[in-house]
Amino acid sequence: MAAWLTAQSRKHSGVLLALPSVLWLFLFFLIPIAIVFVFSFMTRTTGVGGVTLPLTFTSYERVFDVFSVILARSVRIALYTTLICLVIGYPIAFYIRTRKTVLGRNIALFLIILPFWTNFLVRTYAWQVLLSENGTINGFLRGIGILAPTESLQLLQTEGAVLIGLVYGYLPFMVLPIYASLRRFDFRLIEAANDLGARDWQVFWRVIVPLTIPGIIAGCILVFIPTIGSFVTPDMLGGTKTLMIGTLIHEKFERDRPLGAALSMIMMAMVLVALVIYAWGMRKESRNNG
Repeated sequence: MAAWLTAQSRKHSGVLLALPSVLWLFLFFLIPIAIVFVFSFMTRTTGVGGVTLPLTFTSYERVFDVFSVILARSVRIALYTTLICLVIGYPIAFYIRTRKTVLGRNIALFLIILPFWTNFLVRTYAWQVLLSENGTINGFLRGIGILAPTESLQLLQTEGAVLIGLVYGYLPFMVLPIYASLRRFDFRLIEAANDLGARDWQVFWRVIVPLTIPGIIAGCILVFIPTIGSFVTPDMLGGTKTLMIGTLIHEKFERDRPLGAALSMIMMAMVLVALVIYAWGMRKESRNNG
């Protein structure tokens, strides 16, 4: 009997090792999602946050009829943030990779990771100080004479302020995956391309970029997914003028739980689409490499 139990445990060792993770995902991920999914089809009661039968599509209809502008704004800001992070992050990752000494690369990576040592909320408050009417930027512009002593630029409560905060917060998530791809890149291919007569921009677009596509895709996903559901940055730097879906979910879930649940499911659908695109891109890349 003992020998049989030992053999069975060895045979199913992978399943046993994965069981705690599967239970954790089931209890704290799948069940909450299922509850939110059911709530999104229920009817709001007269009380605050109450739900009841019958099941209805009213909440989803309200989302697309009333809040379609906010959904479009959330996607647009997330795409802009991802694009800006890519444009800024790729040269930074390339610069770090081309450092000749290990110490230089480690110092550069340390500087990229350093902001994570401070709470994200505190860093967002710092941007409020910088961008406010009496903040550092307006004070500097007054000091050098660009603005009159009584003038100030409206930097807070704008979409630009939200973009600045999001790019600042999520830029490392773009730099690190691209750097990981560049670490595996064979720079002798650049020399070979130059020997064949390719110019620098041709080498970059036809050699370097195609071989670092996995890092680019991973970085874009790691930036896009948290950005589209961001709550703190749009709320503190944008206010009601640049309301995004994350802030909207927070506001509606307390008063109208079915509507908040419907918004949550739509946001999860957007994230799922991004993950499908990522999986498709990685599968296509693996086929090309294979």
